[in-house]
Amino acid sequence: MIKSMTGFGHAEKVTEQCRITVEMKSVNHRYLDLNIKMPRRFNMLEGQVRNLMKQYMQRGKVDVFITYEDYTSNDYTLKYNKELAAEYLSYLNQMAEEFHLENDVRVTTLSRYPEVLTMEEQSVDEEQLWKLLEEPLKEACVRFVETRTREGQHLKEDLLDKLAGLDEKVARVEERSPKVVQEYREKLEQKVHELLEDSQIDDSRIAAEVVLFSDKICNDEETVRLHSHIHGMQKILEEKEGVGRKMDFMAQEMNREANTILSKSSDLEVSDIAIDLKTEIEKIREQIQNIE
Repeated sequence: MIKSMTGFGHAEKVTEQCRITVEMKSVNHRYLDLNIKMPRRFNMLEGQVRNLMKQYMQRGKVDVFITYEDYTSNDYTLKYNKELAAEYLSYLNQMAEEFHLENDVRVTTLSRYPEVLTMEEQSVDEEQLWKLLEEPLKEACVRFVETRTREGQHLKEDLLDKLAGLDEKVARVEERSPKVVQEYREKLEQKVHELLEDSQIDDSRIAAEVVLFSDKICNDEETVRLHSHIHGMQKILEEKEGVGRKMDFMAQEMNREANTILSKSSDLEVSDIAIDLKTEIEKIREQIQNIE
């Protein structure tokens, strides 16, 4: 089943120690572009996050937001450097004696000196952290794919309708083309009659002229290829992977055939149909840009 490149996924895991929230959304993109925003403590897991997500998606610009709340409040610990504090105090006492100053150093003052008291982030257990993140990440990916699949089904139905309409228009070109040749022959014979009046008409010359005209406006190859591309697209829509790229290529080929039909046409009705073909093909191409 085809998937849209527009999707949304959300999942959350809550334990006694923490809450992890994963949210992802995507828009169209030629390739897979993962933009991951997460707390610094998860940075070492970015490779694992990317590898897991690639199992669920192939194309699209995907923004991923991971948030983490620690209920234990023990992310950081306060460290006291006793040796450094003693050294500061020793020098301060020495300064007081040498310069005959009052030593007014208090504990609060000494604690503010650089590196006496420091905040240190606790070491992180990477394996344990991944166990916490993996479950909500997978759940968000599954929901993300579900929204893409639902939207993809709507795209598929719309594209099948458009392709069926396109097939009908190509059939109208095929139906009209022989009539254009016949009308040209009738007009040519009438014009020759008017010019030559009662003189005998050389039917072979008229037939040769009609053949030349027919060859000039012949669009059989283009209509056959258009039918083939349309039916090929209908089959591709039943495939599971690589649908968007394949259909985009075929849409370009279809547009080329429609352009050729229009350039060959000397009939207003065929020209109008060819313009309609180009318009519908462009609509199909726009929809294809939404397919993964």
